[in-house]
Amino acid sequence: MSRLNALRNRFVDAPDSLGAKARARRWSWFAECFPDLDRMNVIDLGGTAGAWLRAPVKPAHVHIVNLEKPPSDLPSWLRADVADACDLPASIRSGAYDLVFSNAVIEHVGGHQRRQIFADTVNALAERHWVQTPYRYFPVEPHFLFPGFQFLPLTARTEILRRWPLIHTPTSDREAARRIVMDVELLSVTEMRHYFPGSRIRFERLAGLVKSVIAYKRA
Repeated sequence: MSRLNALRNRFVDAPDSLGAKARARRWSWFAECFPDLDRMNVIDLGGTAGAWLRAPVKPAHVHIVNLEKPPSDLPSWLRADVADACDLPASIRSGAYDLVFSNAVIEHVGGHQRRQIFADTVNALAERHWVQTPYRYFPVEPHFLFPGFQFLPLTARTEILRRWPLIHTPTSDREAARRIVMDVELLSVTEMRHYFPGSRIRFERLAGLVKSVIAYKRA
């Protein structure tokens, strides 16, 4: 078990892991795409304060919207509210934002209708956006680190989650495992083009294969 946990750490969690290197490269792309980021008011749909505090980039202001309660001791340039990105209150929808940011969230919102609402919200909040999601057809499912996981029947995925040691937060409870599995619906390139028809599409690759898809719009 310890060897498998070390393997997950090497691939995903450690500062020098493949996952960390990919995140650093993505932040670099993001900064290159929006060179005036340090003057922007950014709204992050589904993000966390920790991610921004660790990020090598710093906008003028970031407003985080997440279903989970944020920490109370945020710096002045960070604001966080508990809300559903697919059903934002008027106080957030009426905000003046320069850019919408979202990292690996759209695959969790729940079905086509809510993904469409999410995309419409992104486009309504600001003229510019950066929306990243893992690619459905990458051989290893990134949430569960299991080859071909996304193509298996629900029952098989549930049982794998209950036993697979590379899961970030494993559970032996069958109902809880099923809910976790059903919470993830990876997207294709075609779906991302559908949800963001006015955006450019950028691919993040690993070993020559598309690992994630980024829809971005400069203005």
